[in-house]
Amino acid sequence: MKRSMKTAVFCAALMFLMLVEPVPDAKAAVVLGTNSGFVTVAPTVDPEGTIGTIDTYAYGFKVTAPTGAIRVTEIGWWCDTATQAANFDVGLYSHDAVNDRPDQLIGSSLNNAKGTTAGWKVISGLNISITAGTIYWIGVQLDNTATTTRTDYATDAGEKQDWLSSQTSLPSTWGVSSGTAGQLLAFYAVWEAADASQVIIISGDE
Repeated sequence: MKRSMKTAVFCAALMFLMLVEPVPDAKAAVVLGTNSGFVTVAPTVDPEGTIGTIDTYAYGFKVTAPTGAIRVTEIGWWCDTATQAANFDVGLYSHDAVNDRPDQLIGSSLNNAKGTTAGWKVISGLNISITAGTIYWIGVQLDNTATTTRTDYATDAGEKQDWLSSQTSLPSTWGVSSGTAGQLLAFYAVWEAADASQVIIISGDE
């Protein structure tokens, strides 16, 4: 009887600790290679990062093409707020190594309808050639909305994003940035490798 009572008291104490013990935060985050930068699979859930204004701005997020990458087929960005309809641009810039900022727009999709809901805004069917190991900048621009539209980011001193203020489109040449910060943006580009069936293997003499 005493043993049963001790067991009951122990179980009750354990249950109490389980109830008051903090549950680990299960929220997503802005993670390079998952919902930020070059990815192999497009993200589908809210990155739940820090939010920042995106309408009327053009942003460029610095990334390096992965080993084996030959093209970008999709670019997307996270819209954290349900706001008025507006158009957005996405694209990929070459790298200005002298000034460490975006340079020339090498591929893009312009004047796309954002809609009025929050969520990932995605442009697929792209075919932008890239070179593995080369630095690029994922570009996103959103026209003005009466209510501020926001995107997600995470502070990371090892990363870099630049922006241009008061923009109505992604410029063909980036020019001088309005500002820069060490941040991961919730912008992604889906990349593909060469199709193995199209690789020609050259052998020695038969």
